[in-house]
Amino acid sequence: MVDRPEPIWARPERAAKGPAPSRSRRQIAEAAVALADAEGMEAVSMRKVAAELQVAATALYNYIGSKDELYDLMVDWVEGEDGPPPEPSGQWRTDLSTLAHRVRGSILRHPWMASVAAGRPSFGPNSLAWMEYGLAAMGDLGLDIDEILIANEILQAFVRGFAAREIAERQALQRAGLDAGDWQRALGPYIESVLERGDHPWLARVVRDADVPHAENRQDLTFARGLDRVLDGLLPS
Repeated sequence: MVDRPEPIWARPERAAKGPAPSRSRRQIAEAAVALADAEGMEAVSMRKVAAELQVAATALYNYIGSKDELYDLMVDWVEGEDGPPPEPSGQWRTDLSTLAHRVRGSILRHPWMASVAAGRPSFGPNSLAWMEYGLAAMGDLGLDIDEILIANEILQAFVRGFAAREIAERQALQRAGLDAGDWQRALGPYIESVLERGDHPWLARVVRDADVPHAENRQDLTFARGLDRVLDGLLPS
């Protein structure tokens, strides 16, 4: 039988015996997050994080057992970046909206969170606090516990998927050296030629009648309206 190590959260940060550690888990997480933000997750390695902390790479293994544990520290650091969850308002929509906007904001600030945080659940103290906050808000929906778990997955999937699409669009524009307005102007003549053929009447309505796609804050508007639809769908039928 394989002897599985305890999760990092089950182990004390400082051993009962021996010298005090020269670096804290928080410092390790901060260094790794800064590296991922600047260069992407592919740049995060024990060697590079150790270099940022000015310690030997082998020394990091006195604190963490693997790169996965490093990821756990990073995710939990981001989860606590905005502080602890607020006191429940007593209004489930308000509390779930607070959670959704916080998750979206975290992903937009740290694009790697879209994949890393979704890859496996994090059970660090900050992650657990926000998890409890969201589940408690869903407790007012009149759902059983399995339905609450499904509702949580639906909400998380919407928020992470929306933020991931925002990031992909932002990166595509950066590669092209354009902003959203430049892109729309460059695409405009081609789209008009398509619409003139009359083969795409619904697309024509979007281009000519819809307000949201042309709004300066269209991402925020789309997210808010989409979130409302998702929250409506969480109610028991």
